[in-house]
Amino acid sequence: MRVFVTGATGFLGGALCRRLGADGHEVTAVGSAACDLRQAGALERYSDTVFDRVYHLAAWTQAGDFCLRHPGEQWLVNQQINTNVLDWWRRRQPQAKLVCMGTSCAYAPGLALAEENYLAGEPIASLFSYAHTKRMLYVGLRALAAQYGLRYLCLVPSTLYGPGYHTDGRQMHFIFDLIRKILRGQRYGEPVLLWGDGWQRRELVLLDDFVGLMLQLEGRCDNQLVNVGAGEEFTIRHFAGLICQLTGYDPRRIDYDTARYVGAQSKCLDTAKLRALLPQHRMTPLAEGLARTVRWVEQHALHPST
Repeated sequence: MRVFVTGATGFLGGALCRRLGADGHEVTAVGSAACDLRQAGALERYSDTVFDRVYHLAAWTQAGDFCLRHPGEQWLVNQQINTNVLDWWRRRQPQAKLVCMGTSCAYAPGLALAEENYLAGEPIASLFSYAHTKRMLYVGLRALAAQYGLRYLCLVPSTLYGPGYHTDGRQMHFIFDLIRKILRGQRYGEPVLLWGDGWQRRELVLLDDFVGLMLQLEGRCDNQLVNVGAGEEFTIRHFAGLICQLTGYDPRRIDYDTARYVGAQSKCLDTAKLRALLPQHRMTPLAEGLARTVRWVEQHALHPST
């Protein structure tokens, strides 16, 4: 197949491109340095190729409190990106199936994190703007599919982790921040300070697992929204304890700053639809995935001296 990937230099985009290339597909991969998706017409240069798949992974966001500090910019930039990609898809690549990412923060607190609730209620205030840009992306997919007969798949992932995370100074998802801080504590004999009280709960999916599931689902599902999660969540204290075991750091030296931003208290996706679509799928156990990730961080990136 001929495939087109936006956000190709990101954590997920890089892994997907490597997998597609290994599977023998012809991949056209674009990142923000090569193609400014905020600009109308930025994708016109790629219109002469007839693509079978368009993977739209590009988004302007970061982990931590980034969404809290940039709500207006996030709305403008992500709406520009998504509108330009969907318009190009509709006009220039209508034969292609578009696969894109939603976000778990689009789900409203107090409602089950199930697909039928993706557009229901009000997202958490600190992530409100970004959540709605992802909701609007899904609305756009549905509208274009209804009017023009296009095909899409929108996947809502849990937090992704694994080897190969970015090292360009952006804020990190919580699991990489935990690993970096605990590695630094172990190396320099320092105490570790984590945000929140440690009882907030999170769900993780190993990057390679997600890519494999994405490729299976895109061949089976048309015009659907599907959660992709592990189906279980753990406290920050639990994750920290596992990382301490892997690094030899004393967990009694960890302190918690309850004044710092932590986002939602719980975030675990309802994966009943995923299990029905792929009943044989199995996720990599958390301890195994964390061991791989910690080894990669130790050897390659996120140096604990920073």
